[in-house]
Amino acid sequence: MQRKNKSAHEKLFKAILSLKSNEECSAFFDDICTIQELEALAQRLEVACLLKEGKSYIDINKATGASTATICRVSKCLNYGEGGYATAIERLGNNDI
Repeated sequence: MQRKNKSAHEKLFKAILSLKSNEECSAFFDDICTIQELEALAQRLEVACLLKEGKSYIDINKATGASTATICRVSKCLNYGEGGYATAIERLGNNDI
C-alpha cells in the first residue's frame, strides 16, 4: 500500500504497539477514532474471520451487516494483501474469533 505520510504512519503503529492492555488499547482507539470508524474496523476484522472460516458472502452479510463491497475488499486483502489479516487472525486464535 502506498502511504502519503510514512513517518506519521510509523508513529501511529509505534503508538499502538506501545499499548500494554485491552484497557489502554480501548482508551486509545476511543480517543483516536469516531464511533463509526471503530465500528468499521471491528466489522472488517469480523468479516475477515468469517471468510477464513469459509462462510459465504450472504452469511457474512447477515451476521455482520457488512456490504458485499466491504466483504469483497476484505476478501481481496486476505487473498492478495500483505498478510495482516491472516497474522492477526492466527494470533487471536480460535477462542477469540
